[in-house]
Amino acid sequence: MRERLTQIVLVIVGLLNLALIYFLYLDLWHSRWLLEQKNEIEPMFLSFFIPVGVFLLIAARRPSEHRSMIALAAWWNISHGTVMAIETVEAWNHGVHRNFTDVIVALVIGVVLLALLPAKREAVAPGVA
Repeated sequence: MRERLTQIVLVIVGLLNLALIYFLYLDLWHSRWLLEQKNEIEPMFLSFFIPVGVFLLIAARRPSEHRSMIALAAWWNISHGTVMAIETVEAWNHGVHRNFTDVIVALVIGVVLLALLPAKREAVAPGVA
């Protein structure tokens, strides 16, 4: 049951990350990132999510064999959410309103992935059955 739940969460998070390819496309289309946003960080930032999505979809087939990838995605989301929380607080301190929704989403994804992280597999000595 737990492995099935892990697979479902990995597919959902993987597809959400992969869906960001649409926003990356929008940023890159007609150099929007340069001409309108004047911010080269967003397309580069979005490009990190897409491969993580692909690898989480791969991990969903056999989560116990991809524990490191799941842990990486979990801690990446937690660290990302933490940085965004600091940026949001700093923005508010400077009179710029930012929404905490993306912070909460990143932190929840990270915590859920950690909670569903498959147990470590014990190493079996060669020749021992």
